[in-house]
This record gives sequence, C-alpha cells and structure tokens, in this order.
Amino acid sequence: MLTAVEWSRAQFAMTAMYHWLFVPLTLGLGLIVAIMETVYVRKKLNPATAQAEAAEWLDMTKFWMRLFGVNFAIGVATGIVLEFEFGTNWSNYSWFVGDIFGAPLAIEGIFAFFCESTFFAVMFFGWEKFGIRQHCAATWLTAFGATMSAWWILVANSWMQHPVGMEFDPDQMRNVMVSFTDVALSPTAVNKFCHVVTSSWSLGACFVISVSGWYLLKGRHTGFAIRSMKVAGVAGLAGIMGTMISGDTSAVQVTKDQPMKLAAMEGLYEGRPGTDLVGFGILNPDKKWDNDEDAMLVEIKIPRGLSILGRHDPDAFIPGIKDIIEGRDIVDGKEVNTVNYSERILRGRIAQKALRDYGRARECNDMVGMKEAREKLAKHYRFFGYGYLGKVDEAIPPVAMTFYPFHIMVILGGWLLVFLCASVWILFRRQEWMKFRIAGWQVFPWLAMAAAPVAWVCSQCGWIVAEVGRQPWTIQDIMPVQAAISSVGPGNVKLTFFIFLILFTCLLMAEIGIMVKQIKDKK
Repeated sequence: MLTAVEWSRAQFAMTAMYHWLFVPLTLGLGLIVAIMETVYVRKKLNPATAQAEAAEWLDMTKFWMRLFGVNFAIGVATGIVLEFEFGTNWSNYSWFVGDIFGAPLAIEGIFAFFCESTFFAVMFFGWEKFGIRQHCAATWLTAFGATMSAWWILVANSWMQHPVGMEFDPDQMRNVMVSFTDVALSPTAVNKFCHVVTSSWSLGACFVISVSGWYLLKGRHTGFAIRSMKVAGVAGLAGIMGTMISGDTSAVQVTKDQPMKLAAMEGLYEGRPGTDLVGFGILNPDKKWDNDEDAMLVEIKIPRGLSILGRHDPDAFIPGIKDIIEGRDIVDGKEVNTVNYSERILRGRIAQKALRDYGRARECNDMVGMKEAREKLAKHYRFFGYGYLGKVDEAIPPVAMTFYPFHIMVILGGWLLVFLCASVWILFRRQEWMKFRIAGWQVFPWLAMAAAPVAWVCSQCGWIVAEVGRQPWTIQDIMPVQAAISSVGPGNVKLTFFIFLILFTCLLMAEIGIMVKQIKDKK
C-alpha cells in the first residue's frame, strides 16, 4: 500500500505535469502574439502599406490571442492548486524553509501575476478603448508578466535544487534567508530560467505550426497559415537554439552541484576519464550500485561525450553512482576524496542530535551547552538531511525514471531542431516544397501537425528529469521527502488525488474542445 508520502508525491507530480501542459504554451504563444501585433501596428501606421495587408495581420493577432487566452485561464487554475499543495501536503517543508521559499512566490503573486493579469484584461478588452500603440504595449507587458512569473517560480524551484543564501537558526528551528541576491540570482536559477523560457518559445511555435499545418492539409486559410508559420518558425528556431545553449550550461551546473542526478541521467555506475555519452540504451533492471552486473543491456555510445557535456573536457572523469556513494572523484587528473554517503548519514545524525542537544540546553539556560551544540550543528549541517536516511541506497534517485525521459528529451529536442531549421528554410526559400508528397501524403503539413505533440512530450520529459533526478530530496542534501510531509493520512491524500485528477482532466478536455472549435470555425 502507498504511504502518505508516496500519495503526496504522486498528487504533486500529477498537478505539476497538468500545470506544465499550459505554462510553456502561455510563454511561447504570448511572445508570438506580441510579435504579430507589432507587425500589424507597423503596417497599419505605414502609409505605403495596403490596409488589407494590415487587416490580415490584425486577424492573425486576434485569432492566436483567443487561443492564448483560453490556455492562460486554465493555466492559472492549475497553478493556484499547485501552490496551495505546499501548505496542505508539505507543511513541514513550508515551515522549515518558508522564509526563503515563500519570498519568490510572494513576489510572483504581488508583482508578476498582477502585472500579467492587469495587462491581460487590457489586451483582451481594450481594442476599442486604447490606441494601437498602447494596446500593443499591453500585449508585450502581458508576455513580460508571464515571463516574470516564470522567473520567480523557477527561482523557488532552483533553490530547492541548490540551496544558497540561507543559514539555519536553531532558535527558530528553521532556515532563514541571509542573502536575497544569492537566492534570486543563483547560477542554477539563471540557467533554469533561460532553459525553460527558450524551450517554451519552441513549444509555442510548434503549436502555431501544427495548427497552421492542419489548415494547409485542409486547403483552408493558406495565406494565414504560411504567415503564421513564418513568425512561429523564426521564434521557434531562436528558442530551440537558446534551449541547446542553456542546456549545455545546465549540464555543467548539474555535474557540479548534483552529480548523482547526472549519473542517474546516464545510467552511469562507475566513471572513468573520457566518459562516453549514451546516445541510446536499454538499462539492465538487475543492476545495483554494489553488484557486478552490466549497467546496460543494449547501448550506443558517443565517445567521450559525457565528459565534454559535464566538464567541457574530453578527458575529464565523470563520477558514477558507485563513485559518488564511495566518495571518489577525479578533478584535473588528481583523485579527490569527497565525503562518502555512509559518512554523510553519520554526520547528518550528528547534526540532528546537536539540534536536539541545543534545544535541551536552551530549556535549561545552559549557555555553554548551547554554544557547543550550535558549533557542532553548524559543522555538520550541510549533511543534515542524510540523517533521515536508513541506508545509502535511499539516496539514489530512480535511475530508469531519470534515464529514459532524459534520452527521450534529447532525441526529440534534436528532431525539433532539424524540423525548425528545415521549416524556416522551406517557408522563406522553398515554399514549393510544402506540396511534396509521398504515396499521396503531403509530407510537410503532417510533419507540422506532429511538431506540437513532440514538443509537449519533450517538455514534460525535461521536468521529469529535473524533479525525479533529485530524489529523495525536497531540498538537496538538507530535507528528504519523508521529512517534508504534512501530518495527514494517506486516505485523505488519495481522495484529493483523484478529485484533482478528474478536475484537471475535465479542464484539459474543456480547453482542447474550445480550442478545436475556435480552429475549425475560423472564417
């Protein structure tokens, strides 16, 4: 039977995955709509441009804006539920780091979301009340507000992956922020923000291309479809290039701060200098970190690829799961002994005992005892979370659930790069190739229609890697999931899991139904 921890994790994962169906489309489609309206304004104000051409761009803007609005509304509903779950299901976590984690969420709600919502209303209902320049500015500010909302949410998430800018206060029994700048501008947050936003541009572009591909296949609104594809193709190509660049910097960051996640991503158990990258592989389900089984049943490797990806050095040593557990690494050709996991568990328990000793000394007003306990706690605090683990195996993330989504993401991301490059070339240089057929099938419209589902699968896989790969940690090295849970029974969480599952599925079906009707009924 599943425990309250497992049901809470399942509920949060389900909510996050539903929410993430809507967020990247909001970010990507917001940018594309803003670009389209900017083109409309320029053509409208240019006396040399035919007004019929300006009207075509206005029609494009309003059409994609309607689809943006439907998606925005559903995304807000799922996002609110997600934030409330921190209090209902993860109250120990909220208490332990609420001063830090709550700050970016509060800023997101007060600044970014209000900015986004205010200008969203102007964008939708202000066509007759504002000039075209002012309305265009409102559209850009809506897109900007959505992006800033993503920034503060990702700051909070990145802090969980790499906690900085805080220290533990034993008097309050919680962590407190000591540097807001370190939290808000950590390299992990910057990399994650760039990766998420640029990948969202690609997903939004693929959505526009897919819908436009359907129009081409049906022979309807071909001029509208081609113009939409051109804007989306350029935005999507810029996005996928940015995703590749930020993905490279993220890999370096993960290698440095979360080596166990990187090892799970590659199914790597024992490292070596010049570590190969698995291009394709099937994991051996019998492989454990402490047995001699082969890690892979089938694999195709890229020589030295992981060393290049992780440390930008083809001869670099990348530690595997066994190396990390045993505390072994090689940096610049020299063996480095890191703290092995058995020692981390021991030090974590020492830190927890020191915290209990501090509490007892404080009750007795024993200043000497408080000082000694505080010093011992500070010395071992970075391993505090390991004290909750019973054995080193519990610190290994689910390898299969990290390995396969990572490789699916990379493969599909490569396909999107090729597709977007080819699409831009065809749209701007070789439009006659759009009519190319194989056995009577129009190749380009069908590939275009496949782009959006591929982009969504790729995006979901990215989040699975980011979140599953850091397990068992709610806060890396400081708090595992079993220590973060609320005092609720599994039955209560199970009930709400299915309530939210039904609710979110209905919302998703409603959005799809409304969008399909809008697309089919376009005149």
